[in-house]
Amino acid sequence: MAALEESQGRTRDQRSVFERYQDAAADAGELESPLFSVEVTTDGRLTDIEREEAEDVVIEQITSPFDPEHIDIDTRTTTVDLLLSRLRNEMIDLAPDFQRKAGIWTDGKQSRLIESLLLRIPIPSFYAAEKKDGSWAVVDGIQRLTSIARFVEPEAVGADPLKLTGLEYLRNFEGTGFANLSGKLQIRLRETEVVVHVIRRGTPEPVMFNVFARINTGGEPLTRQEIRHALISGRARTLLAELAETEEFRRATGYSVVGDRMADREMVLRFLAFRMTSPHAYKPGDFDAFLAEAMHQVNRLDSAEENRLRTEFLTAMLAAEEVFGPHAFRKYRRNQQRKSPINKALFEAVAVNLASLGDDEREVLGQADVLDAFAELMEDVEFERAISVGTGDARKVRKRFDAVKELLETALSEGRSRAGQ
Repeated sequence: MAALEESQGRTRDQRSVFERYQDAAADAGELESPLFSVEVTTDGRLTDIEREEAEDVVIEQITSPFDPEHIDIDTRTTTVDLLLSRLRNEMIDLAPDFQRKAGIWTDGKQSRLIESLLLRIPIPSFYAAEKKDGSWAVVDGIQRLTSIARFVEPEAVGADPLKLTGLEYLRNFEGTGFANLSGKLQIRLRETEVVVHVIRRGTPEPVMFNVFARINTGGEPLTRQEIRHALISGRARTLLAELAETEEFRRATGYSVVGDRMADREMVLRFLAFRMTSPHAYKPGDFDAFLAEAMHQVNRLDSAEENRLRTEFLTAMLAAEEVFGPHAFRKYRRNQQRKSPINKALFEAVAVNLASLGDDEREVLGQADVLDAFAELMEDVEFERAISVGTGDARKVRKRFDAVKELLETALSEGRSRAGQ
């Protein structure tokens, strides 16, 4: 009965996301807090990126009828020495830039992991995906493996040797390197057994994503972009990083996008995905799978296509800054002084539409009062939900792209009329 009442309560609440958030903030006496729920960094700091809400369903479900016979997860007990051997022979892909910028372990934390191994305390399992050539793409356990390699064979990861520091029990080992350990302890480390769960090749990629999305790494779940980055190697990795680090992107987003959880790269990917595939060609289904396929598409681009997309992206960033000012890619209400956080769905809809315009059209928009018209669009509850809740739904994708397109076309028409064109 309580569940029914709760369901009915949700149905009756027809207020916009903005209105419901403000009411909740007022009840809690937090009107000075951020206007919307935002993502957090690995160390718990608030970011400037709005957290996307799912519809009232569990989104981490397998939505296609995969044959269980194709789902092959192999649990292996191996040794530290064998893992290092795989690293030496490039049979493990650590995706070096996958290391979370703000969350890279300190020397002290890495040292305590080594201390655990020396004390024969079991460490968490590793999770990897097997590639076609038999190598492993490590998704969960990158920093643990990097820490071990830094101490035992730093050349395997191209890092400075780790000297133990900040130990809790083996304090007499303070400042010790691997070479300073006794032969007995060196062998103990190398022969330490660890568990690796390997998703075998042949397992459908969407299932791989689903499995890794459920993994909780040290209390901090992996983001979908972190998973995509770990599983899909190739040019897409570096191109997303390059575009996310451009001055044009950073300026258009107010230098406020924290990239340690790869939210910046996801934003770039969403732009590329909808430039390569029309929003109206986007089919109902798994939005994460759509973005994964976009990374594969990027990997297949020739240099001319890549350069075209790069130019379009940078042009869209410049135009967004010119047209929307400090409120670019953010929800906005009339006379709003404080900036709302960056909204990913709004980012893709605005950036892709701006990229489709000609230089003369973008110049006209720069002279128009688009922000005021955008504030009016934000009064449309259906549009607001299309950029706030269940944003991967095909109808909502079309809604937000069409609404922004109409907004820009109207502003263009009015701008030309004023100019006597």
